[in-house]
Amino acid sequence: MPQWLIYTLASVLVCALVVGAAALRQRRVTDEDTSETPDVLEYMVMMVGVVYAIVLGLAIAGVWEARQAADDTVQREAQSLYEINQRLDVYPAAFREQVRTHIDAYARHTVTSEWPEMEAGREPDAKGAALLARVRSDLAHREPADELQAQAYQPLLDQVAAADDARHQRIESAGSTLPGTVWFGLIAGGVVTLGLLYTLQIRRTTREVVLATTFSALVVFLLFLVWSFDAPFGRDGLDSAQPLLELYAAGG
Repeated sequence: MPQWLIYTLASVLVCALVVGAAALRQRRVTDEDTSETPDVLEYMVMMVGVVYAIVLGLAIAGVWEARQAADDTVQREAQSLYEINQRLDVYPAAFREQVRTHIDAYARHTVTSEWPEMEAGREPDAKGAALLARVRSDLAHREPADELQAQAYQPLLDQVAAADDARHQRIESAGSTLPGTVWFGLIAGGVVTLGLLYTLQIRRTTREVVLATTFSALVVFLLFLVWSFDAPFGRDGLDSAQPLLELYAAGG
């Protein structure tokens, strides 16, 4: 299901519950004194709202930082493979073609096979590691034939090591950023924050209902934002795989 549809359905559902609760209370409570709201209720609502806003802000900052780190990891992995491609110019054409074919196979497998597994929360199989090991083997077992190849030999192996390190970091960070207890707190806090709106002795006018609905939609949007960024490599699509996708497209 597309993310925009999930957000739309969640917003419509929460806003409908808010409007329904306001209408039901207005119908059932006819003799409520709305001339004054106790100061303690206003203080409680304010404090709960401020605390929840801080927690929500920290959650957004945390998942955003994890998303940025994941993007940097993919960029570093793709850049290392690109550097290998570029440094192969000192080798014969047949060897260059062999290594670039293996790099292309690795990039193809990463984009078409590993990415769907990571999006589904599953650990990718060992084929990607085997494909990268094949690139390492190609370079490690190629004895330099001249001074230029000797100078390029160790930097090429260093780039393979950098790509391997980035690959391991990518797989390790593919899961959810926030633990379940944090999600429970965010959802429960949202319910409590919205629920406290109805402890205030306010008139259920159209303006107040619209404001409460807008506030509810904002809370849903922020929770949806956290949920979307909670997957460092995205919930759907290959946007986060763009550096590797470009490498694979260039190789193909």
